[in-house]
Amino acid sequence: MPEPQKPGRNSLSTSSRRNFICLSFIFFVLLAILHTWPLVLAPGTLSRNDNADTVLHEWTLAWLAHQIVEDPLNLFHTNIFYPDRLTLAYSDHLVIPGIFVAPLFWIGLSPVLIYNLLLITGFALTGWTMSLLIHNWTSSQLAGLISGSLVAFNAFTLTRFPQIQDQHLEFLPAALWALDRLLCRPSVQRAVSLSGWFVLQSLTTGYWLLFTTVAMVGGAAARPREFLAKPRWSFLLHAALAGSVAILLLLPFLLPYWTVSREQGLVRSLDEVARYSAQFGSYLATGGRFHFNLWSESFYINGAESLFPGVVALSLVIVATWSGIAFRNRRARMALSFGLIAFALSFGPAFPGYETLYNVFPLMPGIRNAARFGQLVLVAIAVLAGFGWLTISRSLQNSTISNPRRVILTLGISLLIAVHSEAIRTPISYSVAPETPSEWNIIKSLGSDAVLVIFPFPEPRAFFQNGRYLLYSTSNFTPMLNGYSGFTPPSYRRHADAIQSFPEQVSLDYLRSIGATHLVVEVQNMNNATIDSLKSNRRLQLIFSGQQLTIYALPKGTS
Repeated sequence: MPEPQKPGRNSLSTSSRRNFICLSFIFFVLLAILHTWPLVLAPGTLSRNDNADTVLHEWTLAWLAHQIVEDPLNLFHTNIFYPDRLTLAYSDHLVIPGIFVAPLFWIGLSPVLIYNLLLITGFALTGWTMSLLIHNWTSSQLAGLISGSLVAFNAFTLTRFPQIQDQHLEFLPAALWALDRLLCRPSVQRAVSLSGWFVLQSLTTGYWLLFTTVAMVGGAAARPREFLAKPRWSFLLHAALAGSVAILLLLPFLLPYWTVSREQGLVRSLDEVARYSAQFGSYLATGGRFHFNLWSESFYINGAESLFPGVVALSLVIVATWSGIAFRNRRARMALSFGLIAFALSFGPAFPGYETLYNVFPLMPGIRNAARFGQLVLVAIAVLAGFGWLTISRSLQNSTISNPRRVILTLGISLLIAVHSEAIRTPISYSVAPETPSEWNIIKSLGSDAVLVIFPFPEPRAFFQNGRYLLYSTSNFTPMLNGYSGFTPPSYRRHADAIQSFPEQVSLDYLRSIGATHLVVEVQNMNNATIDSLKSNRRLQLIFSGQQLTIYALPKGTS
């Protein structure tokens, strides 16, 4: 029989657990503020809007808040790239982050402020939930704080501010926890729990639908005794139930991508994947100031991924591996398994098995940046680092040194400080987000049937310059031919070719023939000859003329 518990022991344990939950949350919020400093001083104006991806994601979040109220069944039919449909599927939909912040849009906060709050929140929640998982698995608070820090604040996440989805892994630890519970004792309730956490993480971004799948399959494969234990096939049957529920829930969000891939050709070729795959040098690259200045600068290439785990993290992983806990402990073994798989896949087609998976697994052709598998590698390293610290603390506890508790606490805090010292990049160089010019408010008065063409209309290779138009459109979401996303649709190329002669009449006739109703011209960015030609065109109806914008209505007929 188990040893009787002493009076008050359970209540003390519960109280300690609750204190850790609360205090660790505060801890990671403060760390998120530190690693994004000085963003908290002016979150409504400081930004990374100098990167078009930031603006794209601000627009996406604003669109979700708008459309889930106005017309949720047409969530993927956005106002960009008219007349294309399902244009939200040209990039990450950001459904879960969008639901997080929708109320902030409804009360009138700006897209820039909301994006920055979501950025800080993503760092904090990711570190916090991982710390809770590792604390649950190891009963060590320091292990939890170290692992949470390594997942949230690392060479990858701290160089990806324009990609808001990369800071939001807060549901992955819960999915790993649910998988562990299902392996230990399969049940319908635990299978549904696993599918729920899996779906939540998968709906943050399409990449993490794939990466979470790899984590689940790789983690389960590391525990064959459990998934093949009696009653035979129990785990596999319940895992199939979890997968079926997840697919059913994800299907409305997967079908638009499937449709776009078939109709628009949104499939990443192996040659394209090879260009965005990791090199061995990627795992030596970091933007952390200490390592960057000392030795890593030659490996840090702007635009490539930075995946150096850190000296502390690698040291703790070596401890976990050398001591054998990485193999003996079933939970640590899960991380080791999916970490090795992700490491191999991060090299893209250079890894011999990648092409086979690309041809067999439906999600793979939608992945362009194979190097991002490296983020899952960093997750695995963070988990193993927690078990490495557990090994060290147990060894110290069982040693003959005087006051081992103080030594453990001192060493643990020192390692925690070292983790953040290795990763820190602050102060971050932000730009000041430009405000939407007041003249753009006139677009609201053009009517619900208006379809815009905004000039300058960037050529396809520079269509990221449409980013500011996306941000300007968040106040009205009027349909427009302009757009920016992770994919340049064929329609945009056709439009750009057809209006090369703008403002000659043939280009205006083309625009009207595809449904455009208004020209919006940024006066300061157009040459005088174009402005004069538009003014002299009697077929155009002048709607508005200001210092920054001129708006014309296109004639209803074509010549």
